[in-house]
Amino acid sequence: MGYSGKVEYAQERKIRERNTRLYRLAHWPIWIWVFFLAPGPLTFSLFAHGFGWANSAWLCAVLVGTGIAGLRGRMPGVEPRPYILRFDEDKPNPLYRRVCYTFAWNAVLNFALLNLAGLLIAALTGVWYMKQIYYAYFPLCALILILGAAGKLPRVGLSTKGEGSERRYFYGSVWAVVVAQTFLLLLWKNLPATQQGSLAKLFVFVAALLVMGQLAYRGKLYRTRPIVPGEVMISD
Repeated sequence: MGYSGKVEYAQERKIRERNTRLYRLAHWPIWIWVFFLAPGPLTFSLFAHGFGWANSAWLCAVLVGTGIAGLRGRMPGVEPRPYILRFDEDKPNPLYRRVCYTFAWNAVLNFALLNLAGLLIAALTGVWYMKQIYYAYFPLCALILILGAAGKLPRVGLSTKGEGSERRYFYGSVWAVVVAQTFLLLLWKNLPATQQGSLAKLFVFVAALLVMGQLAYRGKLYRTRPIVPGEVMISD
């Protein structure tokens, strides 16, 4: 079945020769968050026990690392000028983009899969095993990093040729997971840790993923419309 949602035409997009300082600064927190989440068990400890000294030390390291990369223009959206101007051009995908988007995919997929597994077990058994489940974080992370290194994930290939469609897969996944995780956090804080509560959390989590995924597929969310070949475009 062919795509029937909304599209964008490349020739209608406003050309941006340079990224403003505000635009570049606005993208920095995104990559701070992506790399701050990278050590999954440390993130689990943050939500389970609060902000500890290890979280503080890691945050400082991430701030320094991303700050240096940002000043050098080595993070997507933080470059002095857009790297991709013609989305169907067979242009080399820089290493920094491949690394950043690979870790972004890890942040999107890893936590969502682990939380889904924990919700399923809790809904079926009435017992929470999240701490034990998070032992699977590093194997999953390793798998995602391997796929990224092999260029098998959207936006991390050797070429930027498929950027017009790959960007929508990335942003669609981000929309779905962020909204679903936000609902889950609110329910986790407000519903009791009972089997009925776990069923409710599971239902809302899966429903949010499906609804946001459908909206993204139809191009109704920001940056989820495919860009039809034509003229010059801007991407980050």
